Amino acid sequence: MAEHLASIFGTEKDRVNCPFYFKIGACRHGDRCSRLHNRPTISPTLLLSNMYQRPDIITPGVDPNGQPIDPRQIQQHFEDFYEDIFLELSKFGYIETLNVCDNLADHMIGNVYVLFREEDHAAAALASLHGRFYSGRPILADFSPVTDFREATCRQYEENSCNRGGYCNFMHVK
Repeated sequence: MAEHLASIFGTEKDRVNCPFYFKIGACRHGDRCSRLHNRPTISPTLLLSNMYQRPDIITPGVDPNGQPIDPRQIQQHFEDFYEDIFLELSKFGYIETLNVCDNLADHMIGNVYVLFREEDHAAAALASLHGRFYSGRPILADFSPVTDFREATCRQYEENSCNRGGYCNFMHVK
């Protein structure tokens, strides 16, 4: 029995634990999900929820004042953000992966996933981020169960063929 339960943990067949939370560290149902979200007490991966704010977040290609934004400005904004985050978090240890989600759904928009080589480095970064702000907004950081992004990433998005668009439940890595 235990072997069977271990083989289905975090899969669609698991009726107790949420497979999306296990794979992606986020679930569209949030606290209303009928399945458990097992939040790790330690992990090499941090999730910085809704941290990246696109300059065209309200309407793609348009700023909050309704003016068109040059795609190069949007890219520069992203690169500046990525550099800020990478430089700050690399102070705590070697970063294996830094993913920024380009999804639009509430549970995924602007999520940043940071996979450190060591759990201790992630723990130090998490402690440092507690109570801090970025761009005038509080940083919402926590450990994530995701340690392998292959299962979390939308393969169709990588091939420019995701028909769910920004509301896909798998990571659209920017």
